[in-house]
Amino acid sequence: MGHGRTVKPLVRMRARRPDEKHRAATPLELLFDLCFVVAAGQAGARLVHALAEGETGHGITGYLLVFFAIWWAWVNFTWFASAYDTDDVPYRLATLVQMAGVLVLAAGIPRAFDDGDYGVAITGYVIMRVALAAQWLRAARGESGAGRTAALRYAIGFVLVQVGWVVLVLLPHGAWAWGVGPLIAAEIAVPAFAEHRRRSPWHPHHIAERYGLFTIIMLGESVAAATVAVRSALDDSAALDELLPIAAGGLVIVFAAFWIYFAVPIHTYLVSSRQAFVWGLGHYVILGSAAAIGAGIELAVEQATHHAHISTLAASSAVTVPTALFLLSTWAVHSRHFKTGIAQQLVLPATALLVLAASFAGHGAVPLAALATACSVAAGLWLARPKAPVARAGTG
Repeated sequence: MGHGRTVKPLVRMRARRPDEKHRAATPLELLFDLCFVVAAGQAGARLVHALAEGETGHGITGYLLVFFAIWWAWVNFTWFASAYDTDDVPYRLATLVQMAGVLVLAAGIPRAFDDGDYGVAITGYVIMRVALAAQWLRAARGESGAGRTAALRYAIGFVLVQVGWVVLVLLPHGAWAWGVGPLIAAEIAVPAFAEHRRRSPWHPHHIAERYGLFTIIMLGESVAAATVAVRSALDDSAALDELLPIAAGGLVIVFAAFWIYFAVPIHTYLVSSRQAFVWGLGHYVILGSAAAIGAGIELAVEQATHHAHISTLAASSAVTVPTALFLLSTWAVHSRHFKTGIAQQLVLPATALLVLAASFAGHGAVPLAALATACSVAAGLWLARPKAPVARAGTG
């Protein structure tokens, strides 16, 4: 919808068909995704800053919390849009409000990282969630029976959890550590509770495409980091021999990650709510690690140019650890369902171990990790090649 068609002022929001032909991402969804590029970029930049200052625990914890807010808000919009996108004026305006919430969240990320002040970030998050709750209420008006019940459960659940986030921000700072875990669990529980008896009518092919596009966006952060490495190499010829391998290795890692992720037709696997729920949740690690690869490349560049006072091992691990996590999580929730035989199943886990081992290769860590990921692509192609038919005796 929305491809060259006139937008209607108001359409009754009804469930779309899960088997709708030629269902694809809309321009509005792509514009929505661009707002998340800003938020993910902010999270990656603050992660680089924290790691460069040696604040590893603080940086990783902050990144995990902020990225959860970014990812979970995107996830819930995406699944709702797959089921109920009307592309009329109210729908577009509600999406605009959610986009504004993303930008407020992005603006609050530096405070969240530097001062532990999550007030602005939570404000942006609440804006997104309340707008989505209003969309679910609108869906409830157009539904009946189990569909209406599920939509109301979504709306009420979102509102209640947002009240919890607001209360947590207003409480003394010490309450944050105790409250954040239960509220994250409550966020995840809302879809499970809402769709307990009736699956919302999301479109498998559309969902697979949307997740694929968002994965590309997260990997794009790494392409930008490789560009920074090349630029730094041109500005600092003394570090040329260290920076160019980082840039080239980072680009190969990104390309291999892209190849590995898109090697399987995942929409054929998304046939039930339970499968889709686990698959969707697992993308927190896939997408978070994809974005973190870019942050790691930037950190490796800063260490090579002596702007980050950390060890070579620490800088190398900032690239190899998220790369290994990407490989393992992609295998665990995404590609293993299409692998046959022990050899195919072991390619990605074994590659992840080789990538982690490359951490100890000093300044050669990134190119060695890139070599390992490239070899995994080659191995996957070799193992998946069509087998030649066996000739029968006495023929030919």
